[in-house]
Amino acid sequence: MNRRKKIIKKLLKKAKQAQAKKQPKRKNTYISKAEREIEQNIDQTSSQEIT
Repeated sequence: MNRRKKIIKKLLKKAKQAQAKKQPKRKNTYISKAEREIEQNIDQTSSQEIT
């Protein structure tokens, strides 16, 4: 019985990990400091053009 329980536990763990991989990532992708600065400059110039 103990051996069977261990096998089932391993299979459930593997299935849980596979299911977690399928789920969409909730963490945002990393944006470098330079890219953030470029985006900020674009936003500022576009807001100046509107006014």
